[in-house]
Amino acid sequence: MKKEPFLQVSKRRNKARWQERLLIRFIALILALIVCGAVIVALVKMNPVDVYKAIWDGAMGSERRLWQTIRDTMVLLCISIGLAPAFKMKFWNIGAEGQILIGGACSAAVMIYAGDKMPTGLLLIVMFVASALGGMIWGMIPAVFKANWNTNETLFTLMLNYVAMQVVTYCIVFWENPKGSNTVGIINQATKGGWLPELFGQKYGWNVVIVLVLTVGMFIYLKYCKQGYEIAVVGESENTARYAGIHVKKVIIRTMAISGAICGIGGAYCSMIINGGVWLRDSVGGLGWISVALVIFAAWKPINVIYGSFIFGALRVLKYYVPKNTYAIPTAFFDALPFIITALVLVIASMRKNKGAHIPAHLGENYFREER
Repeated sequence: MKKEPFLQVSKRRNKARWQERLLIRFIALILALIVCGAVIVALVKMNPVDVYKAIWDGAMGSERRLWQTIRDTMVLLCISIGLAPAFKMKFWNIGAEGQILIGGACSAAVMIYAGDKMPTGLLLIVMFVASALGGMIWGMIPAVFKANWNTNETLFTLMLNYVAMQVVTYCIVFWENPKGSNTVGIINQATKGGWLPELFGQKYGWNVVIVLVLTVGMFIYLKYCKQGYEIAVVGESENTARYAGIHVKKVIIRTMAISGAICGIGGAYCSMIINGGVWLRDSVGGLGWISVALVIFAAWKPINVIYGSFIFGALRVLKYYVPKNTYAIPTAFFDALPFIITALVLVIASMRKNKGAHIPAHLGENYFREER
């Protein structure tokens, strides 16, 4: 009688190639356009193709509009890059909105109190460091509780968003200018202290360079560094990570520190770039929530986030330029579109994943280790 092997190993199915993953997102985008086209016909009785032409013109119709699209793309990309390592670790950081708010408040504080006391270069460095530290601390709070007491990070980070809103509200009351305006006004409008200078004649040039450097750095960190490997292992199984000798608590806290810091830098961009130096309670404008959808859309891969950011950034800009007299489309329609696209990506990806997923390719084949 043949002796049964002590161990059987089933080989995993090969992962989808990048072409397949790209195709899934392309199909989701087309389906979203079809669904939204049906909504347009039902609500305003207009030709969806004409509406989409106006949408394209709204986001890309002039150099100014194109650079506004690039501006929003870069801010979304920065925040999404911050969320990517946390989501890869399966730490559901829903608190990006709060981390952005705290980071923006820290950079605004530096602009207010040190705007006329430092040279521009040093001031910008201090602003970015302050915003990163603020976001880092805000991100580490739920990480410490998760690592030590296994609290639910989704609810924890969600609640911290509302705490951050109240912190910002207090700061606005304290810094209010002019009194009674409920805003801080345009910070350092006369001196432009803390405003990013132009690069190659473009107002948002430095924004593009800094965010692309962060994106490449995060790609290298997650794909080629030991810490990126640890993030992936912890995300797959904390027990496996512990068995492999990985300090899981340390990885959770460190990853959320990095995630919160980059989101905090995104908050500095919101105050300096999106709002032109104006800091107010709703400065973030839902960018944190859009970035959460974007990271899911991109399957938490930094490179995929780039084209997703461009799509979502264009959707943010075009709502201001689509002619309201010709196309009676509510602004809320464009606000909802990124989430519709993300939902369709999840549906299509789940359908593909579940198809045949319970039939391992090498089911029943015995594994015998080769002689060494």
